[in-house]
Amino acid sequence: MMHLDATVRGFDLAHVAAWAQECERLGVERLWTTETNHDPFFPLVLAAPATTTVGLATGVAIALPRSPMHLAQAAWDLQQLSRGRFTLGVGSQIRPHIRHRFSSTWDKPVSRMRELVLAVKAIHYAWQNDTELAFRGEFYKHTLMPPAFRPERLGDWGPPPVVMAAYRGPMLEAAGEVADGVLIHPLQSVRYVTETVLPTIQAGLDKAGRSRSSFELSVCLFAVQSEEEVEEARGRIAFYASTPMYRDTLTAEGLDDVAQELHRLSTTGGWSEMPKLITDEILDLFVVRAESGAAIAAEIHRRYDGLVERVNLHAGERSEPSRWAEIAAAFRA
Repeated sequence: MMHLDATVRGFDLAHVAAWAQECERLGVERLWTTETNHDPFFPLVLAAPATTTVGLATGVAIALPRSPMHLAQAAWDLQQLSRGRFTLGVGSQIRPHIRHRFSSTWDKPVSRMRELVLAVKAIHYAWQNDTELAFRGEFYKHTLMPPAFRPERLGDWGPPPVVMAAYRGPMLEAAGEVADGVLIHPLQSVRYVTETVLPTIQAGLDKAGRSRSSFELSVCLFAVQSEEEVEEARGRIAFYASTPMYRDTLTAEGLDDVAQELHRLSTTGGWSEMPKLITDEILDLFVVRAESGAAIAAEIHRRYDGLVERVNLHAGERSEPSRWAEIAAAFRA
C-alpha cells in the first residue's frame, strides 16, 4: 500500500497548526517540513499538539552543521510531544550552503552522514534502554551521559525512525545501510527510481544484511492541475536541473544537453529563460499533471505502485492544503 504525504514550505508560522489540522482532515498521512526560511523542528512543535493522527517529519533537517546530540534531543522531544508520530529526516545539503550559509565543515559528506545516523541511533538506544553511551567514530564521539541529562524513556512508542535524504549513488547506498528510509528529491523520474535508486539502496541493505521490508522509500513529487501550478513547477524543475548535483536524473533521461544549457543560463543571469527549456515532454517526466485530483491520484499509482512506499506531494510557496483535497480523497478510496 502506498501512503500519501505532503511537504509544506514558505508558510506563516501563525498558520502552522491550522495547516496541519487541514492536512489531517484531508487524510494526508505524514506532514514534512523543510529547512528553508524556517527551522524545520519549530513548526512541528506547533503542529504536534494541534493534531492526533497525522505523522510529523523533518523533510529535512540539515545535519552536517548540527551535532548528533542536537538532532537526537530534538527528535526525542518531538516523538514525546507527538505521542509517537515523529520521523527524523536528515540531509547533507550541498557544499556552498554548508560552508557559506552555515559556516560549517564540508568533508567526506557521505561518510559523515552515515556515521551521524549511527550516532543518533546510538544516543537514542542508550536513552531508551538506560545503557552506557559509548559511541566512537571517525567524526563523532559521544561517551558522556550523566543521569541528569537523560530524558524520560519513550515507552511503547520507542525512538523515532531516522530517514536520510539521498539522491546520488554513494548517499543512497549509505541510506540503505544505516537509515530507516530515504527521501528522494523532487527531480526524479520513474526511470531514475527504477534504474538507479532501487538497486543502489538494495546494495546498501545487502551490505548491512537488512531486508527491504524494513526500509521505507519516499519520493517527493510535484502534482499540479492549474496553469499557474504547472508554470510554477516548470520553474522549479528548471532551477533544480541547472544544479550539477542534480544532473543524474537528466542524464538518465538523455537530457544532458538541456542540463548543460540550464547550468550556463544560471551562471550568466538567464533565470527568466530557463523555464522555456523545460518542454511539456520534459515536464511530464518529473511532474504529475492532470485536470482533476482523481486523475492525478490514478497517475501517481500507475507510476509508483510497487516501487515506493510513500509519495510526498510538494507545495508551492504558501500553498493551501485544500488543493490536495481531491487527490487525498482518491487515495482514501
